[in-house]
Amino acid sequence: MRLTQRLLLGALVVVGFLALSITVVVDRQLTERLSEDATTFLSREARLVGDLWVRDTLFPDSLADRSGAALGRRVTLVRTDGVVVGDSEFDDAPLARLQNHAQRPEVAAALSGGTGTSRRPSPSTGDEELYVAVPVTGLGVARVSLPTASLDQVITTARRDVGTAAFIALLAALAIAFLFSRSVSRPVEELRDVAQALADGDLARRPTLRAPGEVGDLAVALRRLAEQLSARLRALEADETLLVQLTESLNEGVIAVDTHQQVVRINETARRLLGAHAPLPFAVDQLPREVALRDALLAAFAGETTEGAEVVISGRTLNVTARPLHEGGAVLALFDLTRVRRLEAVRRDFVANVSHELRTPLTIVGGFAETLADADVGLDDRRQFAERILGNTRRMQRIVDDLLDLSRIESGGWVPNPTAIGLTAMAADVAAAARDAAAAKGLALTLEIDPAVSTIHADATALRQILGNLVDNAVRHTAAGSVTLFARPHERGVAVGVRDTGVGIAAEHLPRIFERFYRVDPGRSREQGGTGLGLAIVKHLVEAHGGRVRAESVVGEGTTITALLPPLAG
Repeated sequence: MRLTQRLLLGALVVVGFLALSITVVVDRQLTERLSEDATTFLSREARLVGDLWVRDTLFPDSLADRSGAALGRRVTLVRTDGVVVGDSEFDDAPLARLQNHAQRPEVAAALSGGTGTSRRPSPSTGDEELYVAVPVTGLGVARVSLPTASLDQVITTARRDVGTAAFIALLAALAIAFLFSRSVSRPVEELRDVAQALADGDLARRPTLRAPGEVGDLAVALRRLAEQLSARLRALEADETLLVQLTESLNEGVIAVDTHQQVVRINETARRLLGAHAPLPFAVDQLPREVALRDALLAAFAGETTEGAEVVISGRTLNVTARPLHEGGAVLALFDLTRVRRLEAVRRDFVANVSHELRTPLTIVGGFAETLADADVGLDDRRQFAERILGNTRRMQRIVDDLLDLSRIESGGWVPNPTAIGLTAMAADVAAAARDAAAAKGLALTLEIDPAVSTIHADATALRQILGNLVDNAVRHTAAGSVTLFARPHERGVAVGVRDTGVGIAAEHLPRIFERFYRVDPGRSREQGGTGLGLAIVKHLVEAHGGRVRAESVVGEGTTITALLPPLAG
C-alpha cells in the first residue's frame, strides 16, 4: 500500500474514531447532565411542596392539586404509613384506591431520612416517569414526578445533530487529508530512496530536494547525516571499548569517568542511586560529595582498585568498586545494599523483640516453678502459682502460634482459598466470642453489616481470623463506649473492619501499628494480654487476598481499622 493510501486510510480511521468518540461522550454526558438537572429541580420542587404541606395539613389533596397545576408536575403526598393522601392526578375515589406507596423505592428512601429517586413506569398511569421524593418532618413524604419522554426527546434531537456534524466533519477531513497526502508522499519517497542508499553503504548519495517546511528540513538533516556518518563511525569504534567495560556489571550502577574527570557514561541505575540527573558529559563534582565515593575515585585515577567500600547516600547503603581504565580515567560500580542491610536490621529487631516478649513469661514460669519445688508451699498457693504458670505458658504459646502463622503467610506457604461466605453469620460468631470480654468492661458490641455484602468470596479461615483479631484488639484497647464490627460495599470491593471509642492512636504511631510487636503503649498492651502480632497478621492476610488495610484514629475519640478486600471470584 502506497504512502498516499496509508495517510488517507489513517486519516479516515483517526477522524472516524474521534467523531464516534465525541458522539458517544457527548451523548453520555448530555444524558447524565439532563438527568442530574431534572433530579435537582424536582427535589427543590418537592421540598417546596413539603413546606406548603407543613403549613396546610388539613387539605393535602387540594394542596397536591394546586401544586401540580402551578409546577406542571405530578405531585403526590404520602403519609408515613405509605397511604397516599394527596395526588394531583387523582381525586376522591381514585385517590382512595391507590396502592400503598411505602415500598416504592423513592418513598422508602425518603422515609429513611434521605432524598429518594427512581425512574420507572408509573403503576398508576403506565408512562415512564422520573420520581423524586423528600421527607416532610412529622407528616410523611412529598413526591414530584416528571415524564421522561421530554428528556428523551431532547437527547434524541441532540444525538441527531451531533451525528450530522460529525459526518460533515469526516467528509471535510478526508478531503483535506487527500490533498495533504499527495503533497507529502512525493518528497518523502525521494528521501526514502536516499536513506536506503545510505543504509546500503552509498555515502555519496545526497537528496536533491529543496522544499519549505519540515520536509525541506528533513532533506537538509539527511544531507548532514550523510556527511557526518563517516566521522561518527570512527567515534563509535572508540566508544565500543568503553561500552564493553560498562556491560561487565549490568545489575549494578556503572559510571565511566574520562581523564578530564568528566562523567562520559552513566546508566539509569547509577543515576537513581546517586540522584544524578545532569546530561552527559558532566563533571565529577556534580556527583554526591561522600568521602568514600571521592576516595575511591581518586584511588582509581592513581591506578589503584578499590573494592568493598560502603557509603550511605540519600538513605541508601551502596557498595562501591572503583577500577582504573587502561587509557586513563576510571569506572565505578555501585551495588545497592539497602535491602540487605534493612533485612539484617529487621532480623536483629525480630530476634530482640521475640526475646523480649518471651523473657517475661519465661521468668515468671521459672520463678513460680522454683517456688512450687518448695515442699512448704500450701495447697492454695500451689494452685495459684500453677494458674500463673499456665497463663504465661498460654501467652508464650499464642506468641509462637502467631509467629508460625506470619512465617507461613510471608513464605508463600499459604494462599487464600476463596469460597462464598455468609458474612452476617460469621460476624455474629466473632462478636459472640468476644461478647463476654466486652460485657466485663461494659462495652456495647454491635454489628453493622450492609445487606449488599451479606455474602462475599474470601478464605473463610483467614476472614474469621481477620475479624477476630480486629474485634479482640478493639475490646482490649477500649475502656468505655462501644465496639462496632462493620461491612459495606467499596468502590474496589468490600470494606470490613472494626470501629471503637477507645483512647485513639496518635498520628505518629499510625504508620507503624501493623509492624510485628509494635505497640503504642507497650506496658499496657502486655498487661491486657496482647502479643503485638495481631495487626501484622491481619495486614498479611488481607494483602494475600490482594487487598490492603488502613487505620484511622483520633486521640480521645477512637480508632477505625478497615480491610479493603477485592471482589474475589468464587
